[in-house]
Amino acid sequence: MPKRLGSIRRRTRHKFSKTVRQKGKISFTRFFQEFKEGDSVCFKLEPSIQKAMYHPRFHGKSGKITGKRGNCYLIKINDFGKDKMLIVHPVHLQRMK
Repeated sequence: MPKRLGSIRRRTRHKFSKTVRQKGKISFTRFFQEFKEGDSVCFKLEPSIQKAMYHPRFHGKSGKITGKRGNCYLIKINDFGKDKMLIVHPVHLQRMK
């Protein structure tokens, strides 16, 4: 049986890349943003920070914040009929309007 080659970021060359105008330092407001329980958030990855990153299959999905663990947030999502909990850093989250 063949072995799976690569890591969690394999085949994400275009999905996690930034445009030329977005490259450089990230904003502090995005890094230190605060959320409350029950807020709806969308997963939008910041490729320059690998800390508390989610799996690429959840990119662009949305969920609800259920709690906080350290600097990161617990987010409940529905993934094809199953409820899942993800621990994600706030730099990878975007508030839903």
